Amino acid sequence: MSIYATLWRLQFPSHGDDHTGCEWIEVIAQGVPAHIGTPTPGVGNEGDDPYASFLPPAIAIPTDDNGQTMRAVVFVTPATRKGTDRSAQEYVSPLLVLSGLEYATIPFGDLHDRICNALRGDRPRLVAESWGPDARLRLLFEDGSVQDIESNERSGRARA
Repeated sequence: MSIYATLWRLQFPSHGDDHTGCEWIEVIAQGVPAHIGTPTPGVGNEGDDPYASFLPPAIAIPTDDNGQTMRAVVFVTPATRKGTDRSAQEYVSPLLVLSGLEYATIPFGDLHDRICNALRGDRPRLVAESWGPDARLRLLFEDGSVQDIESNERSGRARA
């Protein structure tokens, strides 16, 4: 049985920056309910937390909990949605892990930026795109680098 509940699936630019012709990737938000590993008496988890090595600390279940309180939210892609050798419940390389409180209070714009930064990795951020008269798309990055992309007018998609 999984400790995760899928909260949502959204498409994000696969390399963290939206531009004409970019590819998209599905990002899945996996919620870990508050009762997982909780120290709350009577829930059956008063001992060691088996998930402490890869999740934010367990929380006490609020007395007015309606089942919506999360211990953590883990963001993955279909490619990273597999367990480690140590635990089938631990994702190999999640994009981002937030505590339930962080997830509940983060503005969506900030969450979007954090997910895009994780998808971008160590690549520079895209700052602009421009179109030349020859239908060539030019991507300009924050480190001063440039990437020219030739347009494929039949499909409406750009390719590097």
